[in-house]
Amino acid sequence: MADTKREIERKFEFTHADGGPDGPPQDGPGAGTGGGHRLPDLTGTAGIASVSGRGTVQLDAVYYDTPGHRLAADGVTLRRRTGGEDAGWHLKLPVAPGVRDEIRAPLGDTVPEELAALLRSRVRDEPLRPRVRLLSSREVVHLLDAAGALLAELSTDTVLAERGGAAADWTEVEVELADGTDPALLDAVEDTFRTAGLRVSDAPSKLARALAETGAAPAAPDRPGPADGSAGAHVLAYLRTQYEALVTLDPAVRRDLPDAVHQMRVATRRLRSAFKSYRAVLDREVTDPLGEQLRRLAAELGADRDQEVLAGRLRERLDAVPAALRLGPVGDRLLVWDTGRRHETRLQALAALDAGWYTALLDGVEALLADPPLRKAAARPADSVLPKAVLHDDARLAGRVGTALAMEPGHERDLALHGARKAAKRARYAAEAARPALGKPAKRLAKAAKSVQSLLGDHQDSVVSREALFALAVRAQDAGEATFTWGLLHAREEAFAERLERELPHVWAKAADPRLRAALK
Repeated sequence: MADTKREIERKFEFTHADGGPDGPPQDGPGAGTGGGHRLPDLTGTAGIASVSGRGTVQLDAVYYDTPGHRLAADGVTLRRRTGGEDAGWHLKLPVAPGVRDEIRAPLGDTVPEELAALLRSRVRDEPLRPRVRLLSSREVVHLLDAAGALLAELSTDTVLAERGGAAADWTEVEVELADGTDPALLDAVEDTFRTAGLRVSDAPSKLARALAETGAAPAAPDRPGPADGSAGAHVLAYLRTQYEALVTLDPAVRRDLPDAVHQMRVATRRLRSAFKSYRAVLDREVTDPLGEQLRRLAAELGADRDQEVLAGRLRERLDAVPAALRLGPVGDRLLVWDTGRRHETRLQALAALDAGWYTALLDGVEALLADPPLRKAAARPADSVLPKAVLHDDARLAGRVGTALAMEPGHERDLALHGARKAAKRARYAAEAARPALGKPAKRLAKAAKSVQSLLGDHQDSVVSREALFALAVRAQDAGEATFTWGLLHAREEAFAERLERELPHVWAKAADPRLRAALK
């Protein structure tokens, strides 16, 4: 079973080309010299009261990657390491500069399946093979506070990198925070190290440095397309951002991290929306099939996200009911219902991420970005092409809202309002995508569309909630339980939806201000 550790660290290297010391020698207890390199005494730096030497360990790590170094290009590392207290397989996923999640699995001869799954969006069908071997002699020092609690671990690593017939060696210093330590400690250590002739390493990881020094650093990505400032360049940059979000969020969804499903679903929808909105820029014969697969992915992910939102809403509504009006085991029934549904929807989402059509979708979007199917309008300036697309989607929204407002309340109107909500989302995404090129006018229009989307989203949530409440009431009745509370919640949702429908004309009147459109023309 894999476990995860949040790793917050900073790497340093000595500034002298000859590797000699610079600055005061390390004279605190337990200090290491790291193969001749002497470190400053950190006692008294920030909250460090003492240092404690922990000895030297020999580490042997083999790093795995695809033939094209897909993992290294994304700052991801996968290694099989022996030696030390944490021997095993280690997968490191970047979170932020200097912050990575390290996911560990037991030592074995092949890449553990739980780690391979987390790499699938990046690796696809390419094999993972040994690429680099790093042999490190690690001298470890613990940095302690006044109570003797661990603040951070300081390691001085003498490294030998081997890749085929190439080799490189260096010494680096790494300070990794213990859980709960204020990251400001790293800044204080950096200040002390700087005066002693150490600087923050340019390499984000040992692997990155090993590849660079043995002549195998991943090449900068080739991003073909039209000139900067053109509609094509702008749209492709936006699409690339959403595609990279998909790839990055895939392992987060598999790990069931908070909000990961929602964010991946948003990236999926943004991609699909851009394909539709910017058909003047990209050939729809290529984008339409990808759009259909994106729609499918959003639906598969959406089941889990929708259940999460729905259950949270119903719990909130139930909590607002006075205890005297909660008749029957309503809380328990809601919990059992949600647990069963979430298990099913979670499996559904994971099955989608393991499906062949999903990896084919990622390959398809990647291929589109590598060889974009641009139309003539793509070469024109962005500010002459994008406004038309944004205004087209806005006019589409106006038509759907008008149609819905003209209908009598009821099921058909609910469907029409749901359609208007989708149109509002597309209009918002189109304006947000155009914002870097069109500036404040696009920002204001996006904000207006979002206000409509938010109200209609709340309305649709109420529609779905009423359907769920009715189903729960039926189950309760079949079990001989009281159904009063379910009916009360249903009535409250009906009243809430009616209030939103009364507010819609006012919200729409503000969003439909002609001055918002005039600024884009």
